[in-house]
Amino acid sequence: MVKIRVWDLPTRLFHWALVLCVLGLVVTGNVGGDAMVWHFRFGYTVLSLLIFRVLWGFAGGLWSRWSALRGSPFSVWSSLRQPSGVAQPGHSALGSLSVVALLTFLLMQVGTGLISDDDIATAGPFVPWVSSSLSALATHWHTQTGKFLLLSLIALHIAAIWFYRRFKNLHLTRTMVTGDQLFPQEWPASRDEASTRLWAWLIWCLSAGLVFGLIQYAP
Repeated sequence: MVKIRVWDLPTRLFHWALVLCVLGLVVTGNVGGDAMVWHFRFGYTVLSLLIFRVLWGFAGGLWSRWSALRGSPFSVWSSLRQPSGVAQPGHSALGSLSVVALLTFLLMQVGTGLISDDDIATAGPFVPWVSSSLSALATHWHTQTGKFLLLSLIALHIAAIWFYRRFKNLHLTRTMVTGDQLFPQEWPASRDEASTRLWAWLIWCLSAGLVFGLIQYAP
């Protein structure tokens, strides 16, 4: 068996930071009240993480790049029929679709949160820039439809991880922790060097700076 570096450190840090932030959003959103201050902070952090991930999809390690995603119908069917214990680096076809869906719905949640208004005590920073009808639609999506769909996708994501562990003997969570995975043959590895991590840090600073500037520009 050959050990291959699949997930570079920046990708892994992004993944687990996003997990913690989404958990924080769920908790603070349900608690409400003074916790909404942290709800917004988690939301801004998620936005900066999403910007980073989009950029990292062009500059990151081989298997973290958008070009490595596999999401065609044929790829999905082949992935489902793949024998237990057989794996390829990176996201499977179903995993690729899951990643795109999760990132898209997270971006929609953050975007609608910026213009949501509960008409009581909490309003997004850009509510003054949109009409009341658009804000009402965004609020309904953010607190009802979008929230349900996003939580459903997260549940499916967790179920898929369990499915691959139980029926295909693939430890996806462990790979996202260590970055390495064992394969019966050689595969190209993702770059995960000091220079790569420095580049990721600069991209993260740019992403966080963009969000900070955006919020400062809010009315």
